[in-house]
Amino acid sequence: MAIDIDTARKVAKLARIRVEEGDLPALAEKLSGILGFMEQLNEVDVTGVEPMVSVTPMRLKRRKDVVTDGNIQAQVLKNAPDAREGFFAVPKVVE
Repeated sequence: MAIDIDTARKVAKLARIRVEEGDLPALAEKLSGILGFMEQLNEVDVTGVEPMVSVTPMRLKRRKDVVTDGNIQAQVLKNAPDAREGFFAVPKVVE
């Protein structure tokens, strides 16, 4: 697929990149090269290939899903400027 100068101008405008008129043919050629490479990649047969996240096999470290800090409501609310009935109290901001 070839990109013409008008399309390159439109892409530059959409990308908010200032490109001088004299540089538009080079930009169009580079964009055409990129699209050609993408078409070439689409021809590769990838059936049976699993998607990769990294080139090295990794597993994320996981922690046990257990509650470690609980029943400390009084300690948390001790720092509140205003606490009522076990909750933070805040001033009304919308009427």
